[in-house]
Amino acid sequence: MSVEELHRIQFALTVTFHFIFPPLSLGLGLILIIFGVKSVRTKDPKWRQLSTFWVKIYGLIFSLGIATGIVQEFQFGTNWSQYSRFVGNIFGSLLAAEGIFAFMLEGGFLGLMLFGGTRLGNRMWLFATTMVVAGATFSAFWIVMANSWMQTPQGFEIRDVGRGPQAFMTSFYDVVFTPSFIPRILHVIAASWITGSSLVLSVGAYYLLKKRHVELAKTMIRVALPVFAVFAVMQVAVFGANQATQVARDQPAKLAAMEGLYQTESCAPMFLLGWTNPDEEKTTGIHIPCLLSLLTTNSFDAPVTGVEATPRDDWPNVSVVFQVYHVMINLGMLFVLIGLTACGFWIWKRKIWNQRWLLWTLVSSVVLTEIATITGWWTAEFSRQPWIVWQVLRTEDAYSPNVTFAQVVFSIAMFVVLYIVVFIVFLRLLDRRIKEGPPPPQDSEETESLPDSFGEIFRRRSRVSSGGK
Repeated sequence: MSVEELHRIQFALTVTFHFIFPPLSLGLGLILIIFGVKSVRTKDPKWRQLSTFWVKIYGLIFSLGIATGIVQEFQFGTNWSQYSRFVGNIFGSLLAAEGIFAFMLEGGFLGLMLFGGTRLGNRMWLFATTMVVAGATFSAFWIVMANSWMQTPQGFEIRDVGRGPQAFMTSFYDVVFTPSFIPRILHVIAASWITGSSLVLSVGAYYLLKKRHVELAKTMIRVALPVFAVFAVMQVAVFGANQATQVARDQPAKLAAMEGLYQTESCAPMFLLGWTNPDEEKTTGIHIPCLLSLLTTNSFDAPVTGVEATPRDDWPNVSVVFQVYHVMINLGMLFVLIGLTACGFWIWKRKIWNQRWLLWTLVSSVVLTEIATITGWWTAEFSRQPWIVWQVLRTEDAYSPNVTFAQVVFSIAMFVVLYIVVFIVFLRLLDRRIKEGPPPPQDSEETESLPDSFGEIFRRRSRVSSGGK
């Protein structure tokens, strides 16, 4: 095994562990906003109970996302110094914008959101929550934007400044709106909303199975299930299809690897399950004839470019890409089935509350959505190889040459041990929060006395400073 492969393994490990948390926090943030809006509109204390309960879980997930995300920033310098030198003028500016415009927004209101639940009125808490969620979503925009530029780079030129060639930005607009950005950010946000809502569904179904917090559990499911079902359908029918069209246009070798398409074919099939044979350059399995051509070109007879059209040295690992991609899309179709089935039982005389097999399915849904988001990220990254910046910079030319084999092995071992410990602690804390359950409803008089706007806080302070007159 080469040093380059070890660098890739380490980065894959740390990114995979980090990616457990951001989709959960993004999706859970949407649910928190819905709870907050309901609390403001109805004044029903159950919405404040649910908000107080879920904001504690949000804080736990958010903190792990931040801590594990910082590791990625350092690895650009420690493990991928040649990459950082080559694209730092572009990639660095996007990451800096994420820190300045997005992280500062969510960080500025995070304290009010996490610790102001019993001190702020409904409107102020909703405002703080909305700002945190908006900042987190904006952060995702910049991160996906930077990664999308690596997938379909444009708006730059390469200059030799005496320390080797470097990429310099020539058009900020072209860098931001690289062809893959819009399809990918829609795909990522929808996946996050599905993942976050699946966590709420999972906890609500667990409470129903254990006959605890029954009414609040039903409310959780009433809010989360429509989000889960609607975006599961849109992910498969709209966002996923749009991204397939973009990949077919801009990265045909990537699409060919995802579908195990070795030779260019008209009426190309789309595989549901299967396996590849690299020696014979053939893929077999369950497939739908002509569907790949239809999805990517809107024509049954149109040819789809096979991986053979790409020089062999530029091929990704077709077998790995094919399998992780199909785990993602098959789980996506399973989510549609789960969502529509659960909605059907909900609409049909509210039968969902008594279907234990369906409730256990909802309990497991959060694990399945996490697997889907991680394999989706693996698909995007593995299928880009051997390029770290598509057709501009190869991965073998991007790692840090002065980091030794032993150093990378030691750091990988350290990360494995550390992440196992952190994940066990996370699961235990999450389990404790869930078993504690939502807090009792606030006293109505206490709720009415809470400040409900910034103006009210200033008026109260003014009265205090003037002796209460």
